[in-house]
Amino acid sequence: MSKTICLAFTGASGMPYGLRLLECLLVAGCRVQLLYSQVAQIVARQEMGLELPSRAAETETFFRDRFRGLPGSLEVYGREEWFAPVASGSNPPDAMIVCPCTMATLAAIAQGLASNLIERAADVVIKEGRKLILVPRETPFSVIHLENMLRLARAGAVILPPNPGFYHHPHDVADLVDFVVARLLDQIGVSHNLMARWGTPGAAQ
Repeated sequence: MSKTICLAFTGASGMPYGLRLLECLLVAGCRVQLLYSQVAQIVARQEMGLELPSRAAETETFFRDRFRGLPGSLEVYGREEWFAPVASGSNPPDAMIVCPCTMATLAAIAQGLASNLIERAADVVIKEGRKLILVPRETPFSVIHLENMLRLARAGAVILPPNPGFYHHPHDVADLVDFVVARLLDQIGVSHNLMARWGTPGAAQ
């Protein structure tokens, strides 16, 4: 049975991680429920040259065309679409990943604000005991950032900063992106072949 994964893009730097993760989830046959913030549209334009539409239906068409032929399914919901499945504990996803995750989004989730659909979906995932993974792209972390992360970790969330390793001898930026995406897929139990695993033939020692 395919997994249902809620994926949220927010306005931190790191959109290549989010887009590659979306592609890999669809390759794996997952049902992806995609949410994105207004600032994520700006970041997508700056970092990837992508013009994400403001309307969720148009964004859904955009990504379905971009990833046409992949076995997974995609649904896109607007920031105020409160009748989306992810807004209710009666229909939670198997897991949620916020990638990239701004410090503002992380702080709002840590405080349980739920003032938009991204925050509410994360709140639902925590209260229903599903896995929540946050990919915070900021450096250095302030005490406020670290305390918010600790609060979320104590609530069961996984804090996974996009810190790629180099023991696999990356050749380009895509290899560094795949390293982080591989760790995210491992966290939610989605199989992949993005890189050789440690201790296996082809892995660096």
